[in-house]
Amino acid sequence: MDLGIAGRRAAVAAASKGLGYAVARALAAEGVRVAMCGRDAGTIAAAAENVGAGAVPLVADVSTPDGAAGFVRDAREALGGVDILVANAGGPPPGNFAGVTVDQYLDAFELNCHSTIAMCYEAVPAMREQHWGRVVAITSIAVRQPIGGLILSNTARAGVTGFLKTLAREVAVDGVTVNSLLPGIHATERIAALYGDADPSAGIPAGEVGNPEDFGHVAAFLCSDHARFVTGSALAVDGGADAALL
Repeated sequence: MDLGIAGRRAAVAAASKGLGYAVARALAAEGVRVAMCGRDAGTIAAAAENVGAGAVPLVADVSTPDGAAGFVRDAREALGGVDILVANAGGPPPGNFAGVTVDQYLDAFELNCHSTIAMCYEAVPAMREQHWGRVVAITSIAVRQPIGGLILSNTARAGVTGFLKTLAREVAVDGVTVNSLLPGIHATERIAALYGDADPSAGIPAGEVGNPEDFGHVAAFLCSDHARFVTGSALAVDGGADAALL
């Protein structure tokens, strides 16, 4: 299927590895010009080379609003504009109520909520002016079903989901869609670190851990012309692990 986005310009945050990298690859395969960022110059340069199709590596730390907004500005300068924003960042450390401090919630909010808000403020106005734009935020299945031991992530990602839903309703009339993807367990470095020797596929009805490449294809579809009537959604990509009805 031709997604109709060849020649579009995408800023993909935190894309040196994991799900961000998979999305950058999927978009580049559709003919999208991609700017992708990471904190280490060598790592993001290698990732961009592997993505190919002229992907532009940018060094940025999107864990703060200033760094996140700066990445979008740099992507816009490198590409001549940003039609697609993929908001993404790493996850905060694990912990439960008794084990984390009040101040750690502020850090988690900056990382997984405030940074996405900053990227949207930098990218969405121009999308509205041109009457075409796509925002896809990578959050977590935790916004549907909180994950034990990840209280910081559960809290921050639920907050950004409320922002994204509200933004989607405001900008839909301008041809801009805003959606989020809720990944379950995929074969990424973070999952390996969280689970250690335990089997992460336990409890996944599909019987296996997700393939980041498949996740990237789902994200690319939400960025497509075919998905122009899909906005305000929070789509689970989790192999059926979420047991909620809605």
